Amino acid sequence: MMQKILLYYKFAPISDPHAVMLWQKTLADSLHLRGRILVSAQGLNGTVGGDIDDLKAYVKATKQYPQFKDIVFKWSDGSRDDFPRMSVKVRRELVGFQNSEDEFDVDESGVVGGGTHLKPNEVNELVQKYGEDVVFFDGRNAHEAKIGKFKGAVVPNTNTSRDFIAELESDKYDDIKDKKVVTYCTGGIRCEVISAMMKKRGFKDVYQIDGGIVKYGEQFGDDGLWEGHLRVFDKRMTMTFSDKAKTIGQCTHCGGKTSNFENCAFANCNDLVLICEDCKQNPDLLYHTTACREKAAAKV
Repeated sequence: MMQKILLYYKFAPISDPHAVMLWQKTLADSLHLRGRILVSAQGLNGTVGGDIDDLKAYVKATKQYPQFKDIVFKWSDGSRDDFPRMSVKVRRELVGFQNSEDEFDVDESGVVGGGTHLKPNEVNELVQKYGEDVVFFDGRNAHEAKIGKFKGAVVPNTNTSRDFIAELESDKYDDIKDKKVVTYCTGGIRCEVISAMMKKRGFKDVYQIDGGIVKYGEQFGDDGLWEGHLRVFDKRMTMTFSDKAKTIGQCTHCGGKTSNFENCAFANCNDLVLICEDCKQNPDLLYHTTACREKAAAKV
């Protein structure tokens, strides 16, 4: 049986997240799925892998819950084995921006006060019409943009989602607040929150891509405004939309082209290192920094 991965989210008020969590765990386990599902009072967010027929049964059952009836599911290449287990958890925030529940409200239509949604073709039309007055704003963590991003995108200096509020409240983006700003992220969920946070901080004309990079890449492959590889958070680590994908990442050590991430060999660090296959063969280079290598040696 052919396998796939589903990505999805839905912002909607949930009165009893724990009950929804138990239902989703029972449903996913009964269909032999693996992946991660988060439930909060703000809605549902998940990535699950399994047999296509089981995934279709999961989609049908999930849509029967009134708040999730119009949820959009995105299909991606992959399998159940790309995940170690099936994890279903309740979280205070659906996206971890640290106290972001105070930043926006959620109603039956989704996030209140977020950016205007654009279909992938509408993104291209906006750029064709307004040219340099359109700015792409990366809503992911900075390391993800090293291997793939929209051409000419602004990439905030963020190591974790918690860094975004401080970035937006700095003055470094004042020059784009009057432009047409298109936020983007992997599947679209982070941009729901980021676009609302941007509008609260003086960005006048904010947009977000329906379905995120995944939906845009499905439609345009590597013939559009996206270039490079997409970082994903399962065993695959990265994915591409066609065999024409550019390699825009650079090896931390030699500067050669690569899209390969490895965790720093110093366990206390464990940050991701962008390292080419050649440098990867040298154990001394499997460290984020020289300091990490020295600390690891001192522990031996």
